[in-house]
Amino acid sequence: MAKNRRNQLAAIRFGPALKALFLCFVIAGSAVGYVWQKGQIFALGREIRQDETCLNQLRNDNQRLSDQLAILRSPVMLDQRARELNLGLAPAQPAQVWRLPEPAAAPAQNASRQIAAWRTAETTQ
Repeated sequence: MAKNRRNQLAAIRFGPALKALFLCFVIAGSAVGYVWQKGQIFALGREIRQDETCLNQLRNDNQRLSDQLAILRSPVMLDQRARELNLGLAPAQPAQVWRLPEPAAAPAQNASRQIAAWRTAETTQ
């Protein structure tokens, strides 16, 4: 006997349509997600290129400033600058230089005893 369509449940009649609609939403959502990800990748790539360009510029500036500092610290440049500013600076005369003798290094065995004695003297005071 043939079944009457009017007597069938609504879920059975709309089931294939709902499945097709759900499948369309999944495909459309995947497509939108794919396009969004591609846009994010492009934006991040552009940001990375800008950051690399900025980094190279900063490195070049750093190198230029380092070279400039080395030039300004050179004795020739310092002497020239002192003459320009009329500071009245001149090299020290031999009589103005005091030479101090370097103290002799203490033996390693004595050093630990001296430190121990020094520490005990500190605690007793």
